[in-house]
Order: sequence, then C-alpha cells, then structure tokens
Amino acid sequence: MRVYISADIEGTCGIVNWEETNLNCAHSEYHKTQMTKEVKSACDGANTNNCDFILVKDAHDSARNINPSLLPTNVSLVRGWTNGPLIMMSGIDPTFDATLFIGYHSGASQDGNPLSHTMNSSKYDYVKINDEIATEFMVNAYTSAYFDVPVAFLSGDELLCKNAKKLNPNIVTVPVSKGIGNASISIHPDIALKNIKDGVEQALSGDLSRHIIKLPDLFDIEIKFKNHYDAYQASFYPKCKLINTQTISFSTDDYYEFLRMFLFI
Repeated sequence: MRVYISADIEGTCGIVNWEETNLNCAHSEYHKTQMTKEVKSACDGANTNNCDFILVKDAHDSARNINPSLLPTNVSLVRGWTNGPLIMMSGIDPTFDATLFIGYHSGASQDGNPLSHTMNSSKYDYVKINDEIATEFMVNAYTSAYFDVPVAFLSGDELLCKNAKKLNPNIVTVPVSKGIGNASISIHPDIALKNIKDGVEQALSGDLSRHIIKLPDLFDIEIKFKNHYDAYQASFYPKCKLINTQTISFSTDDYYEFLRMFLFI
C-alpha cells in the first residue's frame, strides 16, 4: 500500500494564534512538534495496514515545519514549495492507494477555527466552488480525486470534519478542536494522537473504493478578494470575469485548469 499525506498546522490540536504557526516565532516550537507527532500518528496507523511507502507533504507556510527524524523509516517528506499548481498536494500521482489530511482547518469566512482561511489568509474573503465555501480540504480532496486516489481520512477542527462528510460520507474524521469566536477548545494532545492513529487504521482497512470522490462535471468558481485591486489584476487571467470590484468568477470542466488559475492569481 502507498499512502499520501498532506499536513497543515492550523487544524492541529491546541493551536489558536497566528504566532504559533510562524516558523521564526518561539511560540511555534511546541506546535511544530505537535504537527510532527500528529503526522507520525497517521503514519503509524497506516503502517498497521502493512503500508509500504508514505509520502508526506509539509503543506504549511514555509513547508519546513515537520521534524523528519521523528517519522517512520518508510516515509519520504516533501519540504518547501515546487511552485507548481498542485501546491499542498505536490508529489501525488495515480500510484497512491489513499490520501490522508492531517491538521486541516475551516475555510475563509467560516467560524469553525479562529485561524480559518483558504490558501492565503491575507488575500481572500472567501473562495467558492459550485456555490460552496471552498476549504483547503475541498480544494485538495478534489486534487486527490483528479488523480483517482481515494480520500480516506481527515483530522482538524470540528466544523471541517463535519463538512467533509458532504464530499465523502465514508471518510473517517478526527476532530481535535472546536472554534468559538477567536478562541478554541482542544482535546488533550495525547488523545488526539491516539485518535488519529486509530482513525487512520480504520480508514485504510477494507475496500478503499468506498473513499473515492466523484469530481463534478463543471466547476463554477467565485473568489472574493480583500482588496479590489487584486480582483482587478486576477480578472486578466484567461476566462476570469470581474463580477464586482472585489469578486471574480471562473468556470471550467477540467479541475486542473482551476488549479492552474488559482496558482497564477
């Protein structure tokens, strides 16, 4: 079995403030370690199912957060950014049997996490795909589906885990925190690690085809920018249209074309 893991930090257990996500801030050391531990727990869960190879994408900010020395020896780690359109899913291809998402969070404009955002916390008020608020999980789950790789597991905030069932009713989720205004309530970090390991073991047991997500036939994209001039600039990308001073639209039947557009705007 070959497993792909995309790991973020804003949905890890205990995190609540942007300083805690910053590579160069002393407050981040504990949370980078917790992120690493949660990824390790996911790897341990996969390895109970006789996993041969695990590729982990460090998908937060600098992409230099995970301590590779704490991971199992059958893990390879993608650090840094390729600057290609797969972004948080760099390295995925059709040879993988399942995708796992660790430490993910609610999307821009949603109240499930005090650190809610979609891809760029300072740029977008919201991103919508087919009239649904697009989380980074949705964007990347569709990327997994584009390569025909089942989406088996998700850990993160409670609202995100609830909404993930809309994409895959069979996905195994582990909520580790719940946002309340600009605060969060988190379970004990050791319980989070145990639940993630057990959840991944369950998610990768049995017929993995139950985790396949069917891509929509058409992708209608709407993106509202915080700054009107960013929307104006984005409107010059082919097939992007300016709806109002802050919002653009884009439609395609090829999901990769959305990923390409999103990269360039």
